[in-house]
Amino acid sequence: MPEGKKLVIVESPAKSRSIAKYLGDDFIVDASAGHIRDLPQPSDLPQDMKKGPFGKFAVDPDNGFEPYYVISDSKKSKVRELKAQLKKADELYLATDADREGEAIAWHLYEVLKPKVPTYRLTFTEITKEGITRAMESPRQIDTHVVDAQETRRILDRIYGYEISPVLWRKVGKGLSAGRVQSVATRMVVERERERMAFIPASYWDLSGTFSTNGGETFAAKLHGIDGARIATGGDFTDRGELKTNRRDVVVLTQDDAQSLAQGLTQAPFTVDSVEEKPYSRRPQPPFTTSTLQQDAARRLRFSSRVTMQVAQRLYENGYITYMRTDSTTLSGEALNAARKQATELYGAESVPSSPRVYGKRNQTAQEAHEAIRPAGDSFRTPRQVKGELSADEFKLYELIWKRTVASQMEDAKGFTASVRLTGESTDGRRATFGASGTVITFPGFLQAYEEVADDSDEKAAEKKADAANKRLPKLEEGESLTGEDIEAKGHETSPPARYTEASIVAELEKREIGRPSTYAPTISTIMDRGYVTKRGSALVPSWTAFSVIRLLEEHFGRYVDYDFTARMEDDLDRIARGEIEREAWLQSFYFGAENGEEGLKAVVENLGEIDARAINSIEIAPGVNLRVGRYGPYLERPNPDGEVGEDGELKMDRANLPEDLAPDELTAAKAEELFEQAAHSGRVLGTDPETGREIVAKDGRYGPYVTEVIEEMTEEQIQAYLDAQPTEYYKNGKPKPKKKPKPPKPRTGSLLKSMDLETVTLEDALKLLSLPRVVGTDDDGEEITAHNGRFGPYLKKGSDSRSLESEEQLFTITLDEAKKIYAQPKQRGRRAAVPPLAEFGNDPTTERPVVVKDGRFGPYVTDGETNVTVPRGTSLETLTKEHAFSLLAEKRAKGPVKKSSAKSGSKSTAKSTAKGGRRKAATKA
Repeated sequence: MPEGKKLVIVESPAKSRSIAKYLGDDFIVDASAGHIRDLPQPSDLPQDMKKGPFGKFAVDPDNGFEPYYVISDSKKSKVRELKAQLKKADELYLATDADREGEAIAWHLYEVLKPKVPTYRLTFTEITKEGITRAMESPRQIDTHVVDAQETRRILDRIYGYEISPVLWRKVGKGLSAGRVQSVATRMVVERERERMAFIPASYWDLSGTFSTNGGETFAAKLHGIDGARIATGGDFTDRGELKTNRRDVVVLTQDDAQSLAQGLTQAPFTVDSVEEKPYSRRPQPPFTTSTLQQDAARRLRFSSRVTMQVAQRLYENGYITYMRTDSTTLSGEALNAARKQATELYGAESVPSSPRVYGKRNQTAQEAHEAIRPAGDSFRTPRQVKGELSADEFKLYELIWKRTVASQMEDAKGFTASVRLTGESTDGRRATFGASGTVITFPGFLQAYEEVADDSDEKAAEKKADAANKRLPKLEEGESLTGEDIEAKGHETSPPARYTEASIVAELEKREIGRPSTYAPTISTIMDRGYVTKRGSALVPSWTAFSVIRLLEEHFGRYVDYDFTARMEDDLDRIARGEIEREAWLQSFYFGAENGEEGLKAVVENLGEIDARAINSIEIAPGVNLRVGRYGPYLERPNPDGEVGEDGELKMDRANLPEDLAPDELTAAKAEELFEQAAHSGRVLGTDPETGREIVAKDGRYGPYVTEVIEEMTEEQIQAYLDAQPTEYYKNGKPKPKKKPKPPKPRTGSLLKSMDLETVTLEDALKLLSLPRVVGTDDDGEEITAHNGRFGPYLKKGSDSRSLESEEQLFTITLDEAKKIYAQPKQRGRRAAVPPLAEFGNDPTTERPVVVKDGRFGPYVTDGETNVTVPRGTSLETLTKEHAFSLLAEKRAKGPVKKSSAKSGSKSTAKSTAKGGRRKAATKA
């Protein structure tokens, strides 16, 4: 290779700084700061292209799915900088990440920079001296097949979203979106909630007691069977509350049966029927993949998937761990030696097996990276050695990765499990068999370094595991006599299927082979940001909008939210990455249809037929009671039970709003009736406005008590008279334009003042509230000053200048002179009287600062005094938990400071650039 300056381009500034430390003065290291170009929004296309073949997707489906790429305004200066650096270099190294997206970034850089010097592709699996040296010794060319796969994914996602999302806008609501993976993930959450809504609990009883030996030792045991027949447990019932057909031989204890049996067994003699001891052995888990890291970080550290990946990205870029997007559980030879050496030093030679452990692939199509996620380097640094260098979140995640890696190369945990059966006879002659078991660890092995924890959603499994672990039983022999004490009957109810958590949905997506390591975190973030899913504690709860969206997709785009179909798409992208199929042919089949007659997405959208929006947005809660997903949120509707008829002669419909914090599975028939009752009594008629003749009512709304006027809807005759009175307008072709119906007037509303009460507010009070905003007068400069009652209190407004008032009474009493004096003072911020926090959660586990919720200008927000984050839309203060508050702050800290940037399109010129040695052309906007 020629001597001289060598330009290395990575995608992250932090990564560039880390790499620069290991390269000499012969290297210039710079960062692209992510993608330098992408598909624009069709609305941002040059005017002359909007009606052309690129106008719908910024992709031309009729010309080989040719993409039209643009360099955003925010990246143009970076591109100029990189071109200037390239002029000084004799060689170019494209060292972006080792996954498909990194390969695509490298290709885009190559296409835009058009280097005339030798160009090589590098991938660093770790940012260490050893890792960089190994990478520099094995440069390669850009893998065009991998670029093809990533470009296919980008075009696929654009076509999928832009064809299906407009259907959601028309039939469900504006601003909604469909996505190849996000819609499937949303469907999983909705299906689980449907299961919970349909769930019918079953009741059953059992017994537990304390048993003592002649020597005075005691242990606990639970009832196992009666007269030789096993008693029913939760697993014997279906989700409909019925006994499973293959469990007809079990005995279901009623409360009376259980209590009488408990009474008859107290102080009864028991005999040991059997004692069994079996050897116990447990293998360590393999090193982390992206999926398992996200799952374990969620369970142990309460990190969201997004936070986990952000923290892992920083650890990788700063040289602490290997690349964090991988399906592989393989460790390099150097890593195996490092893990075994460290385990030996810390836990003893007996804790390490004679030969390294090798784990098979969890996913046979794993190609995202070469190794599992592990500490970087040919020798590992312990958590204690790096603690002072890392933030609190970075240290927790590094420690987790270090423990899992070291434990994966340690010996099995060993011990024995003991189980005992004992029988006693009740005073009524029934023979009751009790059982107890426990596990005793005699050799901890890998448990010295690491042990998995159960997911929050599987509480029963976690309790059962904790109950059995290390539970010692006294030394017992068959035929030994025991005494039963404190025998108690306990009632149980089966539980509905647990909601998904971030950890469990990632595990389920991976199990179904939907998505890939790089997609899990953004998928979960997307469905939450879109309002399809909210978090209650760690559980994912779907919104009613999600129900409507998924119903529409299932009924009209069933194949595109089918789990197997989505998994096959991922497999096909893998095949494109391996060069087994061509991107153009695959996209042609997906969009236009396959040769075997399978319909493409284009034909599906064009032949949808009529979609009943009302049916799509309706869910029957009980006979005659429907939940409607409306423009302003979900509400309940039913025919008036008293048969009241409206002015149109039709049966009057009762409506009721839903509390924001009510989960779908909590909306039972009984709850719906309660909400209708509340709605019937919430609208108190105060009287009639003497000026307008309109009825004034006081109501309790979603955002607090308020007063409003009732505006009667126009009759069909009035609407027709309005239309007849309008002049007829014509199109250019001479055809008459349809006349628009009159827009109904918006009723005046006003929130009650803090001093007012819904039950005692008067018509006079209401009219004063509806008179706001009140014109105070005109300032000397000609600007009008008005008094307003806002969400955050009373204030004055003059143009765009707002000033807070000290009390609500001033809304009606402040004079023009008093207002002028307020505006004569310099505007001050943050000088309002201190308001007590809305909620307090104790000290943050990371910053150790007190975490509270305050009422801010844009709504409630969580803060620890340093970091502020708005409470997510749809999350009420009543359902905001301590863990969720800590998680929100952790996510905000992980994002770092917000960077302002512009992403608008640049010039209108287009240029054709030949990709991959002339095999593909891409329309490019420079």
